[in-house]
Amino acid sequence: MAEDLMRYDLLAQDALRGVVRFALKRVERDGLPGEHHFYIAFDTTAPGVRVSERVRKQYPQEMTIVLQHQYWGLEVTEDRFQVELSFDNIPEKLTVPFVAINGFFDPSVQFGLQFEAGEANENAVLDESAGTVNDDDEQAALAVGDMTEGADMGDTASAEPEAETAEPETEAEKVVQLDAFRKK
Repeated sequence: MAEDLMRYDLLAQDALRGVVRFALKRVERDGLPGEHHFYIAFDTTAPGVRVSERVRKQYPQEMTIVLQHQYWGLEVTEDRFQVELSFDNIPEKLTVPFVAINGFFDPSVQFGLQFEAGEANENAVLDESAGTVNDDDEQAALAVGDMTEGADMGDTASAEPEAETAEPETEAEKVVQLDAFRKK
């Protein structure tokens, strides 16, 4: 097989991140429609991620946030989003580049996307004013588990992140990895 010099795998991942960007842009403009809400898992060590030191200590590798009832100030740009959430009743502003996202799940319609770990380092152009950089690029490329392992699929009244969560209850709640369909 010929070498993929076009890197279609990265192009597809970027296009799917565009789905997340579009969904968040719609929520920024119109609010969450109906029962929709989002679980977004991201690498806290990725370039451009901005979280307080307090939150970074609590979630040193990855965290999952919930955008449902209690979030404020959602701002979406071409390469990142910002949102304010409450962590232990303390408001925090998060900045998350789209390339740092590992997973996206909307349990109201059983829609989910999982992104390959490590590709953020291949594609990201760091805006140094956007956040701190972890010097250990290996750590930012660590593989992460299925997004649904880090999210409680039941309704929640809080936007507070879930530290640990249970396995999905049904096959329909599992996020499909695109690698399963890719010819090798």
